[in-house]
Amino acid sequence: SGAPRGIIPRLITSLYGYINAASSKYDIIVKVQYIEIYNENINDLLVKGSGAASSKCEIRETADGEVFVDGATEVEVKSPTDIATLLDAGAAVRAVGAHKMNEQSSRSHAIVTLTMEQRARPGAKGIPPELHFLRSRMNLVDLAGSERQKDTGAEGARFSEGVAINRGLLELGNVINALTEGAKRKHVPYRNSKLTRVLQDSLGGTAETLMLACVSPADVNHEQTLNTLRYAQRARAIKNSLRLNNSQSAEEELAYLRALVTRLQAENAALLSDNSALRARVEALGGGTAV
Repeated sequence: SGAPRGIIPRLITSLYGYINAASSKYDIIVKVQYIEIYNENINDLLVKGSGAASSKCEIRETADGEVFVDGATEVEVKSPTDIATLLDAGAAVRAVGAHKMNEQSSRSHAIVTLTMEQRARPGAKGIPPELHFLRSRMNLVDLAGSERQKDTGAEGARFSEGVAINRGLLELGNVINALTEGAKRKHVPYRNSKLTRVLQDSLGGTAETLMLACVSPADVNHEQTLNTLRYAQRARAIKNSLRLNNSQSAEEELAYLRALVTRLQAENAALLSDNSALRARVEALGGGTAV
């Protein structure tokens, strides 16, 4: 269409550029999850068939301390087009509404999660042991903007939505404050909101995190712009300890090996079929028995 591309399309293009370049050495699987946090409920935006989001999702934690959303659909994708199709479907059921300042205001915080598993192909050479298996997870977060009732004129359900939005942003600010205090602050209040709990690994774990602050140059928004810049300044002070996620359970390794055997068997069957077809053609051309 010629329209400027946003952050997510650019990221997806870059991701598949890497995947295509690495495909000779690695088997790479990409999965997509798309959720929203609406009125402190977690909705699955990729649930099929209903035309609406499902709220049957809960936050869980593994024995290793990894936080995940249980019950949310996770779809394996093969191309940027697959991801774009899923994101369009999810956006169509995301909660939006109108108020005085915006006819299509997001009424929820949305999180797109891309999970990538990379395994060295059998026989691939020159790969360090620590890179034979890697699992990466990218959370792409669209935060709803903070709202003041006197500006939006929100009433009823819209007012309740605004309260929930502001609560999530407030608790995110509290978590950022706690993380910037470092050792002086023993407790980080991740559990005070669904937003901070879901993003716990990104905010204070072993991830690399980038926050973009959206501000307005208009005089009428100067107070909100200043608050946003202060918010971003605090977030900038967070220091995470980056770590490669290159461990997998015995069950995961076994599942991968079984899938690999199935794939190799299918490839072998296809080669045998092609060979049989070639033999038949040679014989039909009068070339005698093919070897």
